[in-house]
Amino acid sequence: MWVLIAAILGSAMAIIDTTAVNVALPVMQRDLSASAAGLQWIVESYTLFLSALILVGGSFGDRFGRRAIFLLGAAIFTLSSLACALAPTLPFLIAARSIQGIGAALLMPGSLSLITVAFSGEARGRAIGTWSGFTSIMAAIGPVLGGWLAQAISWRAVFLINIPLGIIVLILTRRCVAESRDDAAPRSIDVAGATLITLGLGALVYGLISLQSAQRDTLGLAIAVAGGLLIAAFIYYERRISRDPMLQADLFESRPFTGANLYTFLLYAGLSGSLYFMPFDLINVQGYPPVAAGASLLPFIIIMFTASRWSGGLVVRIGAKKPLVIGALLAAAGFALFAVPGVGGSYWTTFFPAAVVLGCGGAFFVAPLTTTAMNAVSAEQAGIASGINNAVARTAGLIAIAGLGLALASTFEKHLDAEVTKLNLTSSAIAQVDRERGKLLSGQSVDLRLPASEMAGVTAAIRTSYVAGFRETMILAAMLALCAAIVAAVWDLRVPGREAGAAVPPLETSR
Repeated sequence: MWVLIAAILGSAMAIIDTTAVNVALPVMQRDLSASAAGLQWIVESYTLFLSALILVGGSFGDRFGRRAIFLLGAAIFTLSSLACALAPTLPFLIAARSIQGIGAALLMPGSLSLITVAFSGEARGRAIGTWSGFTSIMAAIGPVLGGWLAQAISWRAVFLINIPLGIIVLILTRRCVAESRDDAAPRSIDVAGATLITLGLGALVYGLISLQSAQRDTLGLAIAVAGGLLIAAFIYYERRISRDPMLQADLFESRPFTGANLYTFLLYAGLSGSLYFMPFDLINVQGYPPVAAGASLLPFIIIMFTASRWSGGLVVRIGAKKPLVIGALLAAAGFALFAVPGVGGSYWTTFFPAAVVLGCGGAFFVAPLTTTAMNAVSAEQAGIASGINNAVARTAGLIAIAGLGLALASTFEKHLDAEVTKLNLTSSAIAQVDRERGKLLSGQSVDLRLPASEMAGVTAAIRTSYVAGFRETMILAAMLALCAAIVAAVWDLRVPGREAGAAVPPLETSR
């Protein structure tokens, strides 16, 4: 029982942190005087190291001891959370978030491996189900909790809640968890592969975020291209050179496994990328309090997780293809509905229908997608397959936030220029708007010191321009979901004799 509690609380830290921080970003911007690009880095710095190193974290546990690496990850995550809470400046916060991502990469794979070692047979299945259920609850609580803490106390409290959780995890793990390791695990660690993918993803994201500025300098484009080349070099190194690759390329010889991961990348790029921008629309443009913004997606989360068990049964009866196609089409419809609202209107007629439709889509694709990925490989490869699928989902979100942010910035700039021209502002007012464009890109009219006669018009222009950019991200997300539906429709996802059976791996809930 204590092993299970330690694993649940360890995962809860990372899941609550991931979902709560997004809702607190608009509040952070006011306090830290951050630009839209700086806010993206608060999320991207964490996700970058988690995405790039999560497979290494799993192999570290097998090689050096699962308990030891879980403890190390929990300690790093707890201390870096304290650093985030005390951050005096934005660069300090981004650096602390990067370290937090390293801790999460060690912590999250270990939570499942501790359960796998401590339980066997039917007890293992029940323990994993309990773990999955609690992590689902944490995913639902996170945005509401983050919004409430940011609204009632401070955005710093979002990070401080990890401190007591981390201390409990460290105490329980030291006292109640036995050490275990895989004696057959590779003796070497793929340092070169981890370095290539971290540098590649980092350069790609840095370049895309740099291109969001009004200048659109060629340096940002060059860095993004260099990042793409490094990612290509990583894939080549893993396939041809590495003796103990962190990314086992032979798994992708299975067409169902490749198709499932392509579907994952497209769908989670749309999902994670577009929903990053929603709190800014709800809080800065629509005027929602942070706690209400955090609660706005509860229908999506509740429907998705409560119906996932039912959709898992569909795979047994009709196979994975139809649920995956239906799920992606419903997700596309949900994203399209998010693009409809303007400024104002009741939540129940604007964002609620979109959240419900998107939740129904998630209910159709979550379990069948994971079942397909797991059934496509042998039982001995299930752990690494689950890790790869999870890393693909996180990498998709990492790239999509920067990529969709570029689309939002371009549309926002065009609309704001047009709206400002209509207002006939004084030259000093136009100069001030131009000077603060990097911050205005979040839909918030921060740091503008204009006369009331001009401020009202500029604020309205900023809000309508952000809505235009937000619509662009949602339309692109809908297109990504449609591409995922096409993949599911035309790709052969069937595994002879293994179409039924797998439950949703717990890591699925942490995406």
